[in-house]
Amino acid sequence: TNLQVLIEQARRPSSSAEIVLVISNRPGVQGLKRASLAGIQTRVVDHKLYGSRAEFDGTIDRVLEEFGVELVCLAGFMRILTGKFVKKWNGKLMNIHPSLLPSFKGVNAQKQALQAGVRVSGCTVHFVAEEVDAGAIIVQEAVPVMSSDSEESLCDRIREAEHRAFPVALDLVASGTVKLGEDGHIVWKSNPQS
Repeated sequence: TNLQVLIEQARRPSSSAEIVLVISNRPGVQGLKRASLAGIQTRVVDHKLYGSRAEFDGTIDRVLEEFGVELVCLAGFMRILTGKFVKKWNGKLMNIHPSLLPSFKGVNAQKQALQAGVRVSGCTVHFVAEEVDAGAIIVQEAVPVMSSDSEESLCDRIREAEHRAFPVALDLVASGTVKLGEDGHIVWKSNPQS
């Protein structure tokens, strides 16, 4: 569903983004159907058909180059990318994570938040770095953690926050307002009127 909100954001006249391609490593997924319905090109690059992560990433890279992709949004993509791929796409590769990073990295972030007893959780859109869930933070949105929350109810609330945060981050980066500096930190474009 993050893909759908990104598609909707890119369609807005005020958006700086255009979605030219959706890639999945699994055939028949809903995201491919959503993209096709929106008139967006799709490709399936099945990781099971490759002998190594490097071969898989190499194919993904070639497809991205073929379509002239300038910015990659990972949404529901649960594969670890090689360091070579991450370095090549440094500052052009974004991911969303269901916690307020740097807390609760990796899988089961919502479960980790509930087990830790935190009162606030949320989501983070960040640039991808070689270390998992460690890239520079572009946008975060907090949500309360209720005492009655189950993992499912917290996931639902965080998903709603993701649907607000990811489109904002997409436009910030696509417009050049935010970029990744050489030092690995966020650089905001200065406003000449300020």
